[in-house]
Amino acid sequence: MSNKLESIRNRLTDVIIGSEEPSYLMILGLITDGHILIQGAPGIGKTTLAETLAKSINGSFSRVQFTPDILSSDLLGYSIYHQGREEFEFVRGPVFSNVLLADEINRTSPRVQSSLLECMNERQVSIDGYTHKLSLPFMVIATQNNVHSTGTFALPEPQLDRFMLSISMGIPDSETQTKILLKHSNEEAESRDFDPLIELEEIIDFQSQVKLIHVSENICSYITEICDCARRKKGMTHSISSRAAISLMRASQAVAWLEGNKAVYPEDVKSVVGSVLSHRIASNEDIDIGGVSGAELVIEILNEVDVP
Repeated sequence: MSNKLESIRNRLTDVIIGSEEPSYLMILGLITDGHILIQGAPGIGKTTLAETLAKSINGSFSRVQFTPDILSSDLLGYSIYHQGREEFEFVRGPVFSNVLLADEINRTSPRVQSSLLECMNERQVSIDGYTHKLSLPFMVIATQNNVHSTGTFALPEPQLDRFMLSISMGIPDSETQTKILLKHSNEEAESRDFDPLIELEEIIDFQSQVKLIHVSENICSYITEICDCARRKKGMTHSISSRAAISLMRASQAVAWLEGNKAVYPEDVKSVVGSVLSHRIASNEDIDIGGVSGAELVIEILNEVDVP
């Protein structure tokens, strides 16, 4: 891991005590040009973690608080007619940024959620017959309360599939909670004014280096077998797309790159398969009726697939 990425990770773990694994996954999403979904109960630092990463990047940052009454135009932008000039002007929405924090994304309607599909997949916005390109790199970090469902709208599968990684955050253990209280007993701990630690050009360079990590045919077959096994679970034929398989490969390349390896090994794949697949293969409704979680399904899958 480069010194600058290590500095970002240290900042994340310092701001949110006990977030070592989520912070590592945030770095992983950054260098794979992927979008991140952070899930968990209220008040455990999801938004703070996302905001800290965004402010560590020397680029444009927008935060949108998703509510039931926002419109797609509030997110993407709109065209306004200037009578004096007799022409339309496009007013850009907050999505025109390098990092978009979609806070509590499941509190808005599926129609507004779906307005992000083109942005996340193609890095562009099409409005009134015109296509507007987004600045690169472009990253969506969304937070979601997956514990209390009152007043929320479940994310549709096409939306979930566009998130490369999902990060689950839970209540920390007693020792970590005590450290959090001690930290917040100091009023200065609430300050969140951060200087950027990394430039946009460096992020794009890291993303290019990740894609150069060698992936053998055996590893590609291993990833394919994992995805096929996931599709067979509960007859979920369409739950794991080709995009998901590519995401698993990219995330595995990123792990290998961070560890200083020249090629992807099975351990690299196994270390991230849960974060790539869990949000794609099990819904909250499954858990509510006594089903297994996505993380539990991933463990079953890894036990059934032979390691090359």
